Amino acid sequence: MHEVEVKGILSASGGLNGAGHGMNLYRGCSHGCIYCDSRSKCYGMTHDFEDIEVKINAPELLERALRKKKSRCMIGTGAMCDPYLHIEEQLRLTRRCLEIIDRYGFGLTVLTKSARILRDLDLLRHIHAQSKCVVQMTLTTYDESLCRIVEPNVSTTAERVEVLKIMRDNGIPTVVWLCPILPFLNDTEENLRGILDYCVEAEVKGIVCFGMGMTLREGDREYYYAALDRHFPGLRQRYISRYGNAYHLPSPNSSRLMRIFGDTCRAHGILYRPDEVFAYLNAFPDDGFEQITLF
Repeated sequence: MHEVEVKGILSASGGLNGAGHGMNLYRGCSHGCIYCDSRSKCYGMTHDFEDIEVKINAPELLERALRKKKSRCMIGTGAMCDPYLHIEEQLRLTRRCLEIIDRYGFGLTVLTKSARILRDLDLLRHIHAQSKCVVQMTLTTYDESLCRIVEPNVSTTAERVEVLKIMRDNGIPTVVWLCPILPFLNDTEENLRGILDYCVEAEVKGIVCFGMGMTLREGDREYYYAALDRHFPGLRQRYISRYGNAYHLPSPNSSRLMRIFGDTCRAHGILYRPDEVFAYLNAFPDDGFEQITLF
């Protein structure tokens, strides 16, 4: 890892995490997911992906930004880099930022694949009690053995589902990201129904799914194919034969799986259209509190 000082920490919008403003406290990752889009060259990363960049002055910048705001909103983190990487255990950068969000009464939405988020359950509960907190968790595969291959250094699916249940029991709403669905690997009805059963049991508020498939760009594609060669010999050739160098790789089973997805969500009252899920994530409670009390 290496430390940098940045000029700003909040983006104008939360991007994929749906929040009013987004922040990424780290750049790079130690989770080792074989499909990670953040490896793509288009993001202009100038260091090795596993050499995690730590935005060491993020808490100071965040406090300065929130102090200036005239009205509260949702603050999101995790859209490009997981805020609960292994180094967070020692650095506690995410926790320091959550404490600032809590202090100024803003809302929080956090996207992660790690059970390390449970360390900050006290803060999540307090933020939700005074404004709003939504925990987002990515689930890709019901098969634990496959999970350990495609997401080798992160909490297993079962561990993540346990986090969702703990959030449910503490009154904190959750959203699941059902992606990516990897063609010829986890694009099966058994896998989809297994994940959806987990979501129903955990009483998630919404599920984000842009379709049954994945995306590949330069940088990400090479890493993914190398992983296929190691773990699934011959599968790379099947991908190239079907998709070439396409960006979007829909599963051959996409239509059938999407029908199952939509039917299940409607049957259990789960938000599943992306615009509806993002609208929910972005909405800050209207409590008539127009001006932040700083002290």
